[in-house]
Amino acid sequence: MTTATTTAAATAADPLALHDVDHVRFYVGNAKQAAYFYAHTFGFRVDQIADLTTGSRDEADYLLTQGNIRLLLTTPLTKDHPAADEIRRFGDGVKDIALTVEDAVAAYEQAIKNGAEPWGEPREISDDRGTVVVASIKTYGRAVHTFVSRTGHYALDNVKKGGAEFMPVFKKFESPVNDYNAKNPCGLMYVDHCVGNVEEGKMNHWVQWYEDVMGFKMFKHFDDKDISTEYSALMSKVMASGNHLIKMPINEPAEGKKKSQIQEYLEWHDMTPGVQHLALRTDDELKSVAALRSRGVDFLNLPDSYYDIVWERVNSTLIQHGHDPVKEDHTRIKDLGILVDADDEGYLLQLFTKPLQDRPTLFFEIISRHGSQSFGKGNFKALFEALELEQERRGNL
Repeated sequence: MTTATTTAAATAADPLALHDVDHVRFYVGNAKQAAYFYAHTFGFRVDQIADLTTGSRDEADYLLTQGNIRLLLTTPLTKDHPAADEIRRFGDGVKDIALTVEDAVAAYEQAIKNGAEPWGEPREISDDRGTVVVASIKTYGRAVHTFVSRTGHYALDNVKKGGAEFMPVFKKFESPVNDYNAKNPCGLMYVDHCVGNVEEGKMNHWVQWYEDVMGFKMFKHFDDKDISTEYSALMSKVMASGNHLIKMPINEPAEGKKKSQIQEYLEWHDMTPGVQHLALRTDDELKSVAALRSRGVDFLNLPDSYYDIVWERVNSTLIQHGHDPVKEDHTRIKDLGILVDADDEGYLLQLFTKPLQDRPTLFFEIISRHGSQSFGKGNFKALFEALELEQERRGNL
């Protein structure tokens, strides 16, 4: 157990010690409408808003919550807001992976000292109940990391418990959709990892950036021999914070006969790197996927042949390393179209949505872990073939 004293001591030694994913900010064309999409299809609570009615004059923000996931949807209210140009260029997508730290100013200053480029200088947002301090740095392409520190009423523990406003200017939001979602939960718990797509030849640059600036270490590495089909390939390196709480895989396209999903993303994202997908963790993959499918979530489709060979591979791997076979109902897994993989630590279940907007860019992954801390290496070929079928349907392969 970590005490307040040891936490403070660790922060003094390392201002970049990360406590949590504070929130993930999306830039969207219409936050009010997008909020109801994510609420109805993924079961998020439309928890709080900040808009003209609450005193926010330049942007509208909708805070969506589920478990320890906080999505912040931001829409510009003026043509000069930085989101206005980005939405025109990129469409809806992730702008900011915000990270909770003990002292946002100290974290920001250390990151700048380590070589980061500033995006937003430290800013204090406060009232008589408490203070939120934010400071942002640029990472790959359009993406940024905002360091967030909170005190008083706005402490993250208070926000998590649902009793505190996210920041001054936010107010609680009530809607029948929240009541429905409370009675019909989807079971999403927190952000497992966040994947970025970068240009060919730049993966190692950003790996080095996360090491030098953020103090991350490499967690996993996959090359084009691991992630390839007859037509396309990519390479990926997974970066993790010191406590392995924050994981940031970084992908780049690799040479293939046809266009990879990474290249497709870049071409529909103004050739600008950005966040490809968020992996959302659940404790019960079957229950979560069934609930999401019933709400109309579009998932990738796998051929039946995948399940003809997966169980022998997965269960033999588990038994070889002293683990029990996959406990979930195999027929139900197939009916729900869920992917399964195993390694020396255990197994995982995962499934990927189709793009969440009309441009083939951002999507979600729904994942549950039963010991395995990997990323479904055994599923890469089947996943890519499913993605290529979708690319072909879009005319982008």
